[in-house]
Amino acid sequence: MKKLFFLIIIAGVFLWTACDKDDDPSDRFRYLTTPIWLSDSLLVNGVDASIPGGLLEDFRGEVDFREDGTGTFGIYEGTWQFQQNETELLIRSDSLTVLPLNTLYTKIEELEANSLKISASFPNPYDPTDPLRLRLTFVPK
Repeated sequence: MKKLFFLIIIAGVFLWTACDKDDDPSDRFRYLTTPIWLSDSLLVNGVDASIPGGLLEDFRGEVDFREDGTGTFGIYEGTWQFQQNETELLIRSDSLTVLPLNTLYTKIEELEANSLKISASFPNPYDPTDPLRLRLTFVPK
């Protein structure tokens, strides 16, 4: 009986250590992909850009980062992936025409279960000395 108990303990320890924790999604991945996010504020250089005619008006609404790396970002469909050890997001969309890019590199300012804040910067076509600084915040739906 002692041998059986000892064998069970060894098997349990072996199975516990054999489980690779890297296969589990990170907390940041779960925080990003679990809810559907709603835009809270969409700012360009500190000014609301989600208003009709605003630079980010088409980003207003729902943002869904799906586990398979696809998603919807307002009216846009595309793909996303973490960059730089999950501190940045790379968002790609062929339909992203509001910006002069089809790729948006963003820095994750905050990513928690109840808050997503990202920022980005890119050249201002009207004033190259003053880049456009985006600040997008989202709350879970």
